[in-house]
Amino acid sequence: MSKRIASKYKINRRLGVNLWGRPKSPVNNREYGPGQHGQRRRKPTDFGIQLAAKQKLKGYYGNIGEKQFRRYYQEASRRRGDTGENLVGLLERRLDAVIYRSKFVPTVFAARQFVNHGHITVNGKRVNIPSYNVKDGDVVQVKSKSRELPLVLQGVESVERDLPDYIEVDHNQMKATFVRAPKLADVPYPVSMEPNLVIEFYSR
Repeated sequence: MSKRIASKYKINRRLGVNLWGRPKSPVNNREYGPGQHGQRRRKPTDFGIQLAAKQKLKGYYGNIGEKQFRRYYQEASRRRGDTGENLVGLLERRLDAVIYRSKFVPTVFAARQFVNHGHITVNGKRVNIPSYNVKDGDVVQVKSKSRELPLVLQGVESVERDLPDYIEVDHNQMKATFVRAPKLADVPYPVSMEPNLVIEFYSR
């Protein structure tokens, strides 16, 4: 398991985007990179553009390590259809991603911790693995004892994100049904994601 120890928003400064669309992101005030050389303009190479696309997609999902992310790419490339679309579909099937999309918690980092601490059931069974692969029709639910946690109330009341149509959410019962794997156009990313460049990066 990997863990992001440094400031979560440093990746925003490094990539020059507000990755999660949050109002307190430092990029909102400083669109240049961190450090004394952050304001220098560099002409990006093809490799640099592909690397940035990979870091952006990987970083968006919080704590995915390079080894695990590469496995997602390998699985996506084995499946039929567009590899980039397959990659996005696999990432959106992660249990922590489903929790985040369902607005049960305010951030993707909180989603990982929430699952780790055993607050979630899938089809009635407790699951504490954030990378658990949610299948079509699976019902994900917050345990009754956990529904009044401040973290959950903050997530439900958040107006920063919209609910996607590939997940059916009932906030009264605090449950979500994963309907289908989304296409790239279905995923409400706050910034433009380019999984095709990620595939090119790994295909070198």
